[in-house]
Amino acid sequence: MLRFLLIYCLCLFILQCEAQTSFSLQKDKSLSLNLSEHDSLPHNCTFTDKQKLNIVLISGSASYVGSLIILYNSWYKDYPQSNFHFFNDNNEWFMLDKYAHAMTSYNMGNLGYHTLLWTGLEEKKAIWYGGFLGSYYLTIIETLDGFSKGWGASPGDIAANTSGSLLFCLQQTFWHKQNIRFKYSFMPSPYAQYRPNLLGTNGFYSIFKDYNGYNCWASFNLKTLFENDEKFPDWLCLSIGYGADGMIGASSNPAIYNGQIMPVFERKRQFYLSADIDYMRLPVRSKYLKLLFKAISFIKLPFPALEYNKTDKFKFHPFYF
Repeated sequence: MLRFLLIYCLCLFILQCEAQTSFSLQKDKSLSLNLSEHDSLPHNCTFTDKQKLNIVLISGSASYVGSLIILYNSWYKDYPQSNFHFFNDNNEWFMLDKYAHAMTSYNMGNLGYHTLLWTGLEEKKAIWYGGFLGSYYLTIIETLDGFSKGWGASPGDIAANTSGSLLFCLQQTFWHKQNIRFKYSFMPSPYAQYRPNLLGTNGFYSIFKDYNGYNCWASFNLKTLFENDEKFPDWLCLSIGYGADGMIGASSNPAIYNGQIMPVFERKRQFYLSADIDYMRLPVRSKYLKLLFKAISFIKLPFPALEYNKTDKFKFHPFYF
């Protein structure tokens, strides 16, 4: 999880730098595209399309190579290597890691699409080239995993990466906007203290490593869901969430860890129903607010939520993130 959120944040930084540059320059032309007003970057830039494409290619390539070097040195370098192999890890973490892959791939595709639109690339190419940015990048990481003796390339991860990219591309192709958004939320869990190396040594690292606190959401735009019913504002969403609890091991909980007897925790899946906001459809005029909303579009907003799990059955949370 840590790797994928770091990758997303890196790509987000590149996109925001490019978008900020375009905001600060004079408008020279506009592109006529059948796009939602809040789903496209302003094209007010004095750079030519070729210059903008060069900026993206150079900065993107440098970031791509640099991030792979950082990942290799921080994650793979000190682990034993082997011949390329596959590894089935679908029984781990109640598959929450697969949702993390899909969410990351989806949101990287969103960034890739808007970045290529900024270069003047036609919409169809921007959708399929940019929309699959996450799959392209994460496939390289799966390849590195495949040569690591302790892991392996995961078919489940590859399928999740592809599904995240397709969710973005198909919506943009047929609806010209995102009516379903993959989002992320996190609430600290009490389990990291038992296996800090696995679940995070402190609150910051737990955000990236503790799947007990991680929730993945699919937010459905209500106005679109009910065929443009005017009773619903453009930005209101119904959100379906998935999480898990009681996990201090990937596929099972150890009875003893580092010589210490571990408490017994019940491992269980959690399902949620909540409300959410599509930041990209909020009626704001400020270009800086729009930029901010693009940056946080992958974060689920706290709302009341109804939870279901096999132990407690239905459980209401007045305020849940």
